[in-house]
Amino acid sequence: MIDGRNENISEEHRNKYGLGTIRNLSSGCKTFLNIVKHPDNVVNVEECGPNVLRIIFTMDNIKIFMSRPTLFDIPDDAKIRFNDSDIVTGGRGYNAWWSKEYARREANDL
Repeated sequence: MIDGRNENISEEHRNKYGLGTIRNLSSGCKTFLNIVKHPDNVVNVEECGPNVLRIIFTMDNIKIFMSRPTLFDIPDDAKIRFNDSDIVTGGRGYNAWWSKEYARREANDL
């Protein structure tokens, strides 16, 4: 459920404006659908808004790509694995990991 709507994952969807197609969805909703339909693929979430990111960060065993942090509320019990190795918990762990990552990038002139 995204933004209070419980939509079936299909090529068409209903909204308050009538029947639409996947082309009418936001990039965040399309990203969410790609993660659900293709959980083994790495999916770029940089175009997602906080409404979808909150949902994505509660999902288990998914693979996403972010080149920079995004500010949104991460559940305190969310387990996040970075680069198949570093596991952090919640928003504090997420922010601490990105702080270390920026220090690494600066040290390596990236």
